[in-house]
Amino acid sequence: MSIKSFTEYLLLEKKYSKLTVNAYQKDIEAFQDFLHLEYEDSVLVNVNYSQIRSWIVSLVEGEITNRSINRKISALNSYYKFLLKVGDLEVNPLAKHKALKTSKKIQVPFSEAEINEVIDELNHDKDFEGCRNKLIIELFYSTGIRRVELVEIKWFNLDLMNKTLKVLGKRNKERYVPLLDSVVSSIKAYRQQRELLDVIEDEEYLFLTKKGVKIYETLVYRIINEYFSKTSTKVKKSPHILRHSFATHLLNQGADLNAVKELLGHSSLAATQVYTHNSIAELKKVYSKAHPRSKK
Repeated sequence: MSIKSFTEYLLLEKKYSKLTVNAYQKDIEAFQDFLHLEYEDSVLVNVNYSQIRSWIVSLVEGEITNRSINRKISALNSYYKFLLKVGDLEVNPLAKHKALKTSKKIQVPFSEAEINEVIDELNHDKDFEGCRNKLIIELFYSTGIRRVELVEIKWFNLDLMNKTLKVLGKRNKERYVPLLDSVVSSIKAYRQQRELLDVIEDEEYLFLTKKGVKIYETLVYRIINEYFSKTSTKVKKSPHILRHSFATHLLNQGADLNAVKELLGHSSLAATQVYTHNSIAELKKVYSKAHPRSKK
């Protein structure tokens, strides 16, 4: 069974995004290239675990992080599970594989002051890009949506009357998130500027470039990085950190973990619980200040 059949299965049946499928394909093809180079064989169904282990060793020697190696092996494992399913394989060579140990990455969220400073600065930019960039930041922070989810927002996903946004998440799973009054106002201000563009090609999409075409993910990343570089000293300044800030700040204010899970579009609580680290840190500060037995 070809790699193409596997990628079609991921796209059509599993409903994975094109970016995810492309990443899986590249990882599997990289292993195929390794087999051809080291064993003069590129038939993936003939491999044994020792060959996969040799690839892992070569990746480690190439200073690839354990996290990245685990991702590559996960892609390969998914491929072998697919081959088992369609009957092209009897035994998964990765059946007994254990993932490499990785250190837990704790993302440091932006503070409320940093986010407010960026939004206050954007209040002075009333042109198309200023209104668009302000709305992008407000949507990230007030809804916790992912970068790809923001890029894919269409006008019909917005219900300004009921102040809700329909988000198309991972594996085409839909969820509804509420919109703040301030965000609704920003959408209206942006729409006015958008209508003044000379050309609009991708009419159905909410966010456009000045050329009137759908905005793209790297531009969204640059926008967040540019504005937050002026106000924050944190190492990482990305749309995901705004998503992290959204979840952390809600939990700090006592929001229910299950409610935050639904807003983020997580399939399990385990994925949401990574955001509780900073919430617990905040609780410790409050506890330390408030408890009568604490050293002042």
